[in-house]
Amino acid sequence: MSKKMLTQSAALLDVFGMAVTGCGSSSASKDAAPDTPSAPADRPTPDVGNDRDTLKIKSTNLLMRNTSFHASGTTTTLGGGSLEMWSDPGQGLRLKATSSKSGQSGEMFCKEGATYTSAPLFADSLRQSGQNITLPPALTDVYVLGTPGQQGCSSFYAIAETAQRAPDQDGSVNGTKTHAVVAAAGPTSDVYQIAAEDKSYLLQLRSTRDGRTSTTTYDSFGDTFSITMPSDDKTMSMNEFRRRVTG
Repeated sequence: MSKKMLTQSAALLDVFGMAVTGCGSSSASKDAAPDTPSAPADRPTPDVGNDRDTLKIKSTNLLMRNTSFHASGTTTTLGGGSLEMWSDPGQGLRLKATSSKSGQSGEMFCKEGATYTSAPLFADSLRQSGQNITLPPALTDVYVLGTPGQQGCSSFYAIAETAQRAPDQDGSVNGTKTHAVVAAAGPTSDVYQIAAEDKSYLLQLRSTRDGRTSTTTYDSFGDTFSITMPSDDKTMSMNEFRRRVTG
């Protein structure tokens, strides 16, 4: 087994098909910027439209971090499975995923800079990436500790700040008009639909990974959920997990 595979926090994100932030610039069109005075030769003319889009993305990410919500949809990983997520700023995040390829299901939790991934689902994702994993029966109800990345638990739903406005992909989600922003690089792209009116919640994410697509829809903003992190006696470090599955 690759040690790198087990220790990279990005692998935990990929397990559940969540969009990895910073996936590159998009060629999507930007809002037209109003006329501005000519800048000195040593100072580039500011892109007012791009600045406005960046502020909109940051505003939406801040709103999502401070609001409880539910999400559900599909994933491009796990052989093409399904996922469901609950997030609460005080309690943390819970994510449940099921692989359509193996039928394996499991959960991930995230709170205060730590992730807890159910060992069976983590092992299944590693097998599908080509790793030779044998999971001891004693680990079926154990969670593996990890880290969620630079953005903390919001890494699982935050809009990439490299995303750019794409008015040609504007639409609606459950009757609410949306503004689209897109982040893309090579065969990877993420199309985010943000509520165009009232509060700018993220309403939908459509991702493409090497020809596979997934759609996640966000709802139930401000609702009350109960999220309980795994107890200490049900958690295991990455090093211990590596030792147990490799013998």
